[in-house]
Amino acid sequence: MSARERAASGPRRIWLILLLALACAAVLLVALPDEHDREGDAACLPRTVASSAAADGPTGEFARYGDDMTRTDDWTGGDGTHSVRLPDGRVLWLFSDTFLGQVHAPPNPAGQPHTWRDANTPMVRNSAVVMSRSGTLQRTLAAPLFPDPAPQQWRWPVAARVEPRTPGGDERVVRVLLWNRMASQGPWIYGVPVATEVATLSLPDLRVEGITKVSDQQSVGDPGERVLYGTTTADDEDWTYVFGGTDAQATSRPSSHAYVARVPHGSLGDGSAWEFWDGEEWGHDVTPRAVLGDGRRKGVGSAFTVVRDDGTYVLFTMAAGTEGLTTVASYWSCSPTGPWHGPAKAFEAALPEDSAPRQDTAAYNPQAHPALAGDRAGDGRVVLSYDVNWLDATPATAQANVTRNVSLYRPRFVSLRLAAAR
Repeated sequence: MSARERAASGPRRIWLILLLALACAAVLLVALPDEHDREGDAACLPRTVASSAAADGPTGEFARYGDDMTRTDDWTGGDGTHSVRLPDGRVLWLFSDTFLGQVHAPPNPAGQPHTWRDANTPMVRNSAVVMSRSGTLQRTLAAPLFPDPAPQQWRWPVAARVEPRTPGGDERVVRVLLWNRMASQGPWIYGVPVATEVATLSLPDLRVEGITKVSDQQSVGDPGERVLYGTTTADDEDWTYVFGGTDAQATSRPSSHAYVARVPHGSLGDGSAWEFWDGEEWGHDVTPRAVLGDGRRKGVGSAFTVVRDDGTYVLFTMAAGTEGLTTVASYWSCSPTGPWHGPAKAFEAALPEDSAPRQDTAAYNPQAHPALAGDRAGDGRVVLSYDVNWLDATPATAQANVTRNVSLYRPRFVSLRLAAAR
């Protein structure tokens, strides 16, 4: 190339670079909503986690309650942590697999300085614990609260809400979404998805009045394509949005897909009132379509949570792949149906100190708890819990390790502050 050609090619390269930069900027402008992109009356803007800090209050309260050696048949540990504030100010806490029985002072049988439980300590598939208005855990309801639907099947409670017994009525009840699972082998060691159900609990005595099936998945041949709804809910003026997901198997894909349904306020227990998003519109008899997930970097864990902040929906989930053993990621959207933007790192989930080698423990199931936000609700503050467990492909081995150290199988809490992304 001559000196003249080289001199001429310089400006051309600069113009090409400028054109590429403008093209990228145009893509970003399309991806980000402008000030006129609104959800209801509130501006929808990108949201991110500005700060995070351990919420020692609720973490310590569950440790205090679980370590009370005077109780012999109450909650001492569980996962699948969900909560709902009741009309009288109490908070109902719901758990999936739960240890009951009694705990013992350290050292444990292995000589370690941990509070521990007997290896034959009973475990039930679900439980509920009542917290007072002041934040003190008071009692465990008779467990399991939700009976097994059939042999080799069980129910895990997920999101719960207080709503009118009938649309527009004055009487209030608690609706609890349930995941019905069935025992299986191979990759489905935590159960094959069967159906989503809704339980109705009376107020104020929290008696289970009935359970209704709202989404039966048994006709879906591939268990990996079955959707269980209720991991989290979100509200607008007219609808309750119920999010759900599939079960990803790590051998085939590191992340699951998220789905969403909607129900008119007061109708969670009415299966005929449920509408599902099919990618273009809502309908009852439609094929649901995922709103988030590519099976690789983008997607959700088997349990995730959604909150609303200044008109923007923010989703928290464990990150895809091995990063998700401790890292919580976030997405944001102007609508429950997406598009969802992300993932972005939200925070590192701290594991119990000196409890086990770091590579043998993991965090999972981040869940928001508006009942704990108190006066901070609405100012970008979010209180999340996450569960901690021992990593092992054999459930019996994991269970043996969490009996040696009861702090491994209890919720831990973190306080986040959300802010506009810059």
